[in-house]
Amino acid sequence: MSKDEKGKKGGLFQAVKEFVYGVAAHDSARFALKTRASMEHLFILITMGDMLGVPILPPYYSLRLLPYVVPQISTWKRRMLREKDLTDALA
Repeated sequence: MSKDEKGKKGGLFQAVKEFVYGVAAHDSARFALKTRASMEHLFILITMGDMLGVPILPPYYSLRLLPYVVPQISTWKRRMLREKDLTDALA
């Protein structure tokens, strides 16, 4: 077998593999990522809610978790304070 034949065979296998993934698992993978993002934002709301005026946990515990949450605070604030529209719920 030459390199061309192996490349075509591998390319065909890769295409079939990607097609099967798209049919079977793509929707589940997107749903899992969306769920994970929602859970992360909920966790940040519970721990750092006092930034928005929602005191849920005592500040001591929030300060203990602060080093782990700092990289996500700016995007979280933007998402929480964004104006919501009816079409956002449909997406």
